[in-house]
Amino acid sequence: MKQLINTTHRILILAALLVLLLPSQGFSAQRQALDRIVAVVNDDVITALELNTELQSIKQQLRSQRMSLPPDDVLQKQVLERMIVLNIQLQDADRRHIRVDDEAINNTVENIARQNNMTIMQFSQALRSDGLDYSEFRKRIGDELTINRLQQREVANRVTVTEQEVEDFLASQESQSAPSDEYHIAHILVSIPEAATAERIQSAKQKAQKILDDLNQGTDFAQLAVAQSDGQQALEGGDLGWRTQAQIPSLIAATIANMQVGQYSDAIRSPSGFHIFKLMDKRSNEVQHIVNQTKVRHILIKPDLILSSSEARKRIEQLKQRIEGGEDFAQLATTHSDDKGSATQGGDLGWVNPGVMVQPFEEAMNALPIGQVSDPVQTRFGWHILQVLDRRKFDDTEEYKRNQAREVVRQRKIEPAMANWLRRIRDEAFVEVRL
Repeated sequence: MKQLINTTHRILILAALLVLLLPSQGFSAQRQALDRIVAVVNDDVITALELNTELQSIKQQLRSQRMSLPPDDVLQKQVLERMIVLNIQLQDADRRHIRVDDEAINNTVENIARQNNMTIMQFSQALRSDGLDYSEFRKRIGDELTINRLQQREVANRVTVTEQEVEDFLASQESQSAPSDEYHIAHILVSIPEAATAERIQSAKQKAQKILDDLNQGTDFAQLAVAQSDGQQALEGGDLGWRTQAQIPSLIAATIANMQVGQYSDAIRSPSGFHIFKLMDKRSNEVQHIVNQTKVRHILIKPDLILSSSEARKRIEQLKQRIEGGEDFAQLATTHSDDKGSATQGGDLGWVNPGVMVQPFEEAMNALPIGQVSDPVQTRFGWHILQVLDRRKFDDTEEYKRNQAREVVRQRKIEPAMANWLRRIRDEAFVEVRL
C-alpha cells in the first residue's frame, strides 16, 4: 500500500504539471493531438493524454530510483500495456458488479494519512498544496481496491490448501533449511502465450538469451526489466521485494539459495515463459513468535425481535450484579449465555491470542485486571460481560510456522494462477492499439 501511495502521488503531481507546462499558444491543437485515441479496449478507450500523463509519471519514478530510461517508444509500449490490462480488469469488475463503497475508500485514505502521520484534514491540505485533485486521488484508490477485490474473487478465493499439503511442506528439506533467510529478488519474464507454437517458444527463448547476453555485457538488470520484461513488476525494474526462501516459487528456490548477491540466473522455463532472476540482497531474520495470551470467559446476551438492545443490556447488567453478589460466574454463563459454544464450558473461551476477538471485546479484555468482571461491552454479537482469568506469554512459534507454511503453499498456487488469469483475460479482450 505504501508503494501505491507513492506511485499515485507522483502520478497526480505529474498530471498537474503536464497541464501547467503546456505552452499557452497552440494549446487547443496540442490538446486535440494528445486526446486522440491510442488504444481501444473492449468498450473503452485510452487517449494519448492519459498515456502521456502515465508515461511522465513512470519516467519520474524511474529517475527517482536512479534507473536508466529505455527509449521512449519501448517505455511507451510497456506503460500502455499495463494501462490496457488495468482497464480490462476494471471493466470486468464492473460487469461483475464489484463495487467499492465510500466507507472502504475513506478507511484506506485514513490509513494512508495515518502512515504519513497526518489527520485527514492535514492530508487533504497537503494534496491541495501540491496542486493535486483530492477526488482524483480517491478515484485511483477506489480503482486499486476494485481490482484487488476482483483478483481476490476470481483467483485468490479459488485457491485451496489442504492439511496434507501443509504437512508435506513442513516435512520438506526446503522448509527445514535456513528458514530465517530472506532474499531480495528481481525478475524478468519473457512470456509465452497459451498453446504457443514451437516457433513462438523458440522466439521467446532467443529473446531471453539476448537479455542474458546484454546482462553479461554489463547492461543494468532493472533497465532491461523495464524495457523487456512481461512481468507485472516490469515498470518497477522487476523488483519482487523481500521473500523468505519458503516464499520463493519452488521452481527457483534452490537456485536462489545458492546464488551470490548481485548474481543473476540462467533463463528458467515455466508454463508462463522464460524467467531470469537476480539476487539483489540477502539477510537473516530469526523466527520466534511469542504472544501475550489471555484466558477469558464471558456471558453474552443477544438482542432479537423480542429482546431489544436496551433490554439485553439491562439483563447483562443484572447478571453482573448477581456475580458481584456472590453467585458463580460459570454457573450463570451455563444457564444464561447466548453463546452456546462457550456456555457449556461456563463461558470459558480458553487462551486467546491477540487479534482473535472483535475490537470492543479485545479492548475491554486487555484493560481488565485479572479476576475483575467488566462493565457491559457491546459488540456486533450483542452485550457481554467478561472476566480475565489469567495472562501468559506463550511461545507460538510452531503454530506460527504452520500458519506461515499454509500461506506459503497458498501463495505458490496464487502466483501462477494470477499470471494465467491475467494472460487469459488479456487474450480474450478486444484490444486495438493505434500508436
